[in-house]
Amino acid sequence: MVQLFRKVRQNLLSENKFTKYLVYALGEIILVVIGILIALAINNGNQNRINKENEQTYLAGLQEEFQTSKSKLTELIAVNQSNYAGAKKILEHTNTKNNPISEATFSKLLYNTFSKDIAFNPNNSLLQEMVNSGNLKNLSNTQLRKQLTNWISTMEDISRQEEELSIQREKVLDMFRTNENSLKTIFKQAGIYDNIGLPTNETDVSNLGLLNSTEFENNVLMFILTCYATEKAHYNPLMQDLDAILNLIKKEIN
Repeated sequence: MVQLFRKVRQNLLSENKFTKYLVYALGEIILVVIGILIALAINNGNQNRINKENEQTYLAGLQEEFQTSKSKLTELIAVNQSNYAGAKKILEHTNTKNNPISEATFSKLLYNTFSKDIAFNPNNSLLQEMVNSGNLKNLSNTQLRKQLTNWISTMEDISRQEEELSIQREKVLDMFRTNENSLKTIFKQAGIYDNIGLPTNETDVSNLGLLNSTEFENNVLMFILTCYATEKAHYNPLMQDLDAILNLIKKEIN
C-alpha cells in the first residue's frame, strides 16, 4: 500500500501535475490522521473497559470489607451498651443502705461490666492498598471517593475515643489492685476462678466496701459517661457513615 501511494505521487510529479499532487498528498495526510484517531479511539475504548473492570473489582472488594466492618461495629455497640448498663446497675447501689447487694451479685456485675475492652478493628486492607497505590482515583464516583477518604481520618478519631474509654475502665480496675480489695473474689464469685483452674483457699476479701467509696462511684460514673459518649458521638455517626458508603458502592456495582 505504501509503495502504491509512492508510485502515484511520483507519476503526478513526473507529469508536472503539482496541484493534483498537493491535493493527493493532503488526502493522504488526512487518511493517516483518521487512521491514528481510529487507533486512539480503539485504544481508549479498551483502556476504559479495563478501568471499568478494575473499578468493579475494587467495588466488590470494598463492599465485602465494609459489610464485615458493619457487622463488627454492630457487635461492638451491643457490648458497649451492655457495659454501661451494668455500670449503671452498680451505681444504683453506691452510697445507699437500701437494696443491699450480695458479694456474688456485685462480683458478677463487675466482671460482666469491666472484663470486655472496646476496640473497633475495621477491615480496611483493600482501602489502605488503594490509598497507598493511588488507585482510589480509579473510582468514578466523586462522593464515594470523598467518603472513603474521610473514613480513614474518622478511624483515628475513633481510636482516640476508645483510648479514653480504656483509661476510664482501667481506673475502675486499678481499685482492685490494692490490699483493700480483691480481683480473686470477683473471679471466684463470678464462676471464673474455677474454670481456669486457679488454686483456691477459704480466705476471701469482700469488695462490698467499694459501694461506700466516693472515689469508686466517681470512677464508675466517668466510665458510664465515656461509654455513652463513645456510642452517641462516635459509634452511631460511624454507623451512618458505613451505611452511606455501602449505599454508594451498591449504586456503582453493575
